[in-house]
Amino acid sequence: MASGDTRTQIEQALGRFIAEVPALGQLKLVMRLELRARGDVPIWRVEVPGPKISKDPAGDARIDVSIDRKEFNELAAEGTLRQWANAYDRGHVRVSGDSAVTKLLGNVIGRQLARAR
Repeated sequence: MASGDTRTQIEQALGRFIAEVPALGQLKLVMRLELRARGDVPIWRVEVPGPKISKDPAGDARIDVSIDRKEFNELAAEGTLRQWANAYDRGHVRVSGDSAVTKLLGNVIGRQLARAR
C-alpha cells in the first residue's frame, strides 16, 4: 500500500476516534504508530491536533501504539471506539510510553465507553 493511502487511513481512523471521544480533540500529543506487517514495520509519527502525519521514527513521541497492519486496515475503515477497545483488550493493539499520558487516555476512553452503554 502506498504511503499516501496509509496517511489517508490514519487520518480517517483518527477522525473517527476523535468524533467518538471529543475530549481528545484538543489534546496536544505526538504518537509513534507502528503498523506491523510481514517483514516490514513502517513507523509513523502522528501529531494532534491537526493531524500532522509523517513516516518518521517519532523520537519525540509520548506514546507508542503498535498494531498489525491487517487489523489496522479493518479498524481504520469502519472501526468504532468499542471495536478499538476490544482490539486493545485482545492484545491486537498495544499502547506504551509515558504512563501519565496512557493513564489519561485510558480514563477518558473508559468514561466515553461507559456513557455509550
